[in-house]
Amino acid sequence: MSKVLKRYLIMIAFGVILFVGLMNLNEVLRFAGNILTVTAPVYIGMIVAFVLNVPINGFEKLVNKFFKNKKHRPSESLVTKFCTFSVIIAIIAVLTLIATITGPEIAFSVKSVYVLIQEKWPTWVDFLEQYNIDISGIADWFSTSDFQTVLDNIISGSGSVIDTVIGAATSTISSVVTAIFASVIAVYLLLAKKVLGRQAILLMNAYLKPGYSEKVIHVATLSKSIYAKFLSGQCVEAIILGLLIFIALTIFRLPYAVLTAVLTAVFAFVPYIGAFASLLIGAFFTLIVNPNQVILFVIVYTVVQFVESQFIYPHVVGNSVGLSALWTLIAALVGGKLLGLVGIIFFIPLTAVIYTIFKEAVYERLHKNMSDGQFAVGIEDASRAEIPPVANDKENK
Repeated sequence: MSKVLKRYLIMIAFGVILFVGLMNLNEVLRFAGNILTVTAPVYIGMIVAFVLNVPINGFEKLVNKFFKNKKHRPSESLVTKFCTFSVIIAIIAVLTLIATITGPEIAFSVKSVYVLIQEKWPTWVDFLEQYNIDISGIADWFSTSDFQTVLDNIISGSGSVIDTVIGAATSTISSVVTAIFASVIAVYLLLAKKVLGRQAILLMNAYLKPGYSEKVIHVATLSKSIYAKFLSGQCVEAIILGLLIFIALTIFRLPYAVLTAVLTAVFAFVPYIGAFASLLIGAFFTLIVNPNQVILFVIVYTVVQFVESQFIYPHVVGNSVGLSALWTLIAALVGGKLLGLVGIIFFIPLTAVIYTIFKEAVYERLHKNMSDGQFAVGIEDASRAEIPPVANDKENK
């Protein structure tokens, strides 16, 4: 069979499969959903392992640097195991400490939001009426509703109490089992990451052409670098910004300092959009307690955000993903629509990877056209700009 005939047969088979899939799109989506549900522990474990691998790699570098000039150096496997379990224990300890310190405050704040809305509603109405804002419909709803009625409506609307309890218990057990298996898979991947990496390289060298294997390794290395920079950079920014917001709100005696700081740290993982979202939520909490302090809160938050973004973030984090605000916004919107907050966090560096690969391809084509003397209309003006050299796959390994 000739290569041309084989290529046409593959294209025809792909077209037939695509046509059948589009004609039975609901069944295909249902089947894909079942596959994702069954394999949830696997890909969740891979995501957790990828995230934890960032601090583990940093700790491994410190340990190897410490034993660099020592006579008795530990084995590579021992260093990996020590760093993996040390980082996991440290993260669990830090999260437990944060939950112990901020948990009661956050729980109290969340529970008191609805009560404060009812208590402060007349003051809030007077404040908004100064600007001729009619909220009589919302005011009537709050004046005639209570928290217990809302809970009763939720319970009655979701079926019988027994069905609700059974469904919640089943969902909880399923989530716990998924979390346990995902944790086991993540730990195994972290402990065997170097062996798996070598096996993957051998597999690609055995079944792929040299040019294709180098491109795959280049893309994998680029993805690892961009995701690592993004995750580490956003973690550092989240911690710094959350602490600064907490200190500033505490100094000016603004309400819900702990809750606002935690929300700011969480939303800091979403560049550009996160700061605006946490500002709106914090302003809403301040509006509930004391409308007269909303302007002060906005000023304090904006000043802290400006100082952190202009003077601290560039030196501590820098441009972690190399995306403009427009592409970051598009990636955040698409990722949030598909997978929520997790999608936002992972789609931004994914877009950066695609953008970088496309940019390298463009520069490679420009170098080729310039060497061949082929220019499109107006390319002479664009060619005056500095064009970086084409990335070498061997240098990126």
